[in-house]
Amino acid sequence: MKFILALLLLISIVPKSIAQRQTENVILITTDGLRWQEMFGGADSSLLFDPTYTSDTAKLIKQFWANTPEERRQKLFPFFWNTIAKQGQLYGNRWNGSRMNVSNTYWFSYNEILSGFADERINSNDKIDNPNTTVFEFINNQPKYKGKVASYATWDVVPHIINEKRTGIPVNAGHEPVANPNPREQLLNDIQDKLPSPWGLTRQDFITYYMAKEYIQKNKPKVFFLSFDETDDFAHAGKYDQYLLTANMVDKFIADLWSYLQSQPEYKGKTTILLTTDHGRGHTPKARWKDHGTKTPDCFQIWMGALGPDTPAKGEVKHTGVLFQNQIAQTLAKALGLHFTCEHSVGEAVQTVFK
Repeated sequence: MKFILALLLLISIVPKSIAQRQTENVILITTDGLRWQEMFGGADSSLLFDPTYTSDTAKLIKQFWANTPEERRQKLFPFFWNTIAKQGQLYGNRWNGSRMNVSNTYWFSYNEILSGFADERINSNDKIDNPNTTVFEFINNQPKYKGKVASYATWDVVPHIINEKRTGIPVNAGHEPVANPNPREQLLNDIQDKLPSPWGLTRQDFITYYMAKEYIQKNKPKVFFLSFDETDDFAHAGKYDQYLLTANMVDKFIADLWSYLQSQPEYKGKTTILLTTDHGRGHTPKARWKDHGTKTPDCFQIWMGALGPDTPAKGEVKHTGVLFQNQIAQTLAKALGLHFTCEHSVGEAVQTVFK
């Protein structure tokens, strides 16, 4: 009798704990080299008002300037501040004591984001297949998610970071055309082929986004990595005006994608999105804004956002400790109720992202 009662108690408890997690799909979105200063403070006056970095200051001032950081950031990132900040969470506002850092000594790494591991062997952007297991490979190896993981990226190194050859995870990046395209994808293939790109082997973010959206509409992946790059490209080029316009465009892409997800029964109320950047940038003197790397102070400082059915609406999360980039992979796995383990160590999940 005691055994039966214990069994009934176990049955009553376990389904309830499982039912509490509503996330069935996760999308990770990155925008390369976007500073936390713009995310939390909007346009930087020292760069916006300087014609060296902003060619049409009058136009950009009208579009992105306001008297307070709160107003400026809302102009630059309306989706982040009207939706994520109200329904989800944001980390990394160092002015409010929220700190998040890259932990590898080179102060950049998509490997650290995806594998949860700061591998000192990865010290360049060379196209070398990643020796580390990423969270996407781990998830793709789970029977429930096999063949339901994919990525679209602007940067042509991403297929090597995910190690497309070893994992079999489809990654479309660089100037790669869509195979077996529908009419919209064929148009995007044609634009990509004929429109000159200022970045050589790297295409423009708008092509990446609309190709990615078509893939999601057609294939309904459960786990997806969407990676933008032009915020970093324009920053290196010293074009602060284009950096701001691109950041604002990425915000609009994310808003459009979230709207689509909430219109689909496969995704509505079942999808968590995580948002971050691979590194920060310099700030003093202001010309160092163009740079990052070990010779650029403070470029290890990053930010993260989370939005989904299992993420409490805390807005800007203030905490006394320091979060690290190597925690993102485990956070992604935890959103699906998984624990990411492999041949290397993995940072702990950011527990406050979840209920």
